[in-house]
Amino acid sequence: MTAAPTSPASPPYARLTPDTVLAALDSVGRLTDGRLLALNSYENRVYQVGQEEGPPLVAKFYRPGRWSDAAILEEHAFTRELAEAEIPVVAPLAMDGTTLPRFEGYRFALYPRRGGRMPEFDRTDTLEWMGRFIGRIHALGARAPYRHRPKLDVQSFGVESREFLLKGRWLPADLLPAWKSVVGQALELAQHCFARAGDYATLRLHGDCHAGNVLWTDEGPHFVDFDDSRMGPAVQDLWMLLSGDRESQVRQLADVLAGYEDFREFDPRELHLVEALRTLRLIHHSAWLARRWDDPAFPAAFPWFNTQHYWQERILELREQIALMQEEPLWPS
Repeated sequence: MTAAPTSPASPPYARLTPDTVLAALDSVGRLTDGRLLALNSYENRVYQVGQEEGPPLVAKFYRPGRWSDAAILEEHAFTRELAEAEIPVVAPLAMDGTTLPRFEGYRFALYPRRGGRMPEFDRTDTLEWMGRFIGRIHALGARAPYRHRPKLDVQSFGVESREFLLKGRWLPADLLPAWKSVVGQALELAQHCFARAGDYATLRLHGDCHAGNVLWTDEGPHFVDFDDSRMGPAVQDLWMLLSGDRESQVRQLADVLAGYEDFREFDPRELHLVEALRTLRLIHHSAWLARRWDDPAFPAAFPWFNTQHYWQERILELREQIALMQEEPLWPS
């Protein structure tokens, strides 16, 4: 099955040429040397740009219409606050009093380039180290709330994603009844999981704390890309560090929490949310792909999206999550 038709006025980055990227940096006094390397990013456009003087910078050009200026600046303020507290995050640079300049209609931010490798999450010392730094991020994140960024919950990640996919008629007709049934069950159980967790605290999170957003050096991890930062439960930044069978995840969770609780107490009730959050992420990801299908980068990078096989796999995936959400939550040994 082909993707549902869309009729955008123009692709969101149609005018963002290499010359525009270089000129944008020149406009804020960062004279470039013509070297430009596109980095792996789909939501925004991110480039490594060489300077005439000084090391290369990383330039992020924000997707038009996704976040308000206030929401972006709020995330920038949080990451700069973390950096000032000597927590290893890559924060945006200030230029002429702002971290969010504009050029030819595009908003962008500049970051120092930081290297590193993928972390080895199968190592106890790595997981404890990650836990310590996430605990520090959360201890600071809990001091004040976001006011312009959304909250991670069943409504925003699950219900709204389902409604977007149904309204856009993205599902094949023969699979629609099965998908509607399974996603309905999944969202109902996710809501039950949130109810079982009770009155948990929310705080400013990284929001997308997977291995691709952590770079490791001999000095330890540093965290990049807070673009999905929002309010939510602390466990959102922990569960993506876990993988493998249940026994492996229990062991990994114990290692992470051993480091985390050096800096912040973890509320064990939030463990009821792990599989619910995983479920919401799966539903949200399908809607994210559909929402971005007018961007030519997405059909090129995700050619399997919206095929018959794709939706069959999502139905099976959600059935597995329904079973997992009915099990006892993970408890560290």
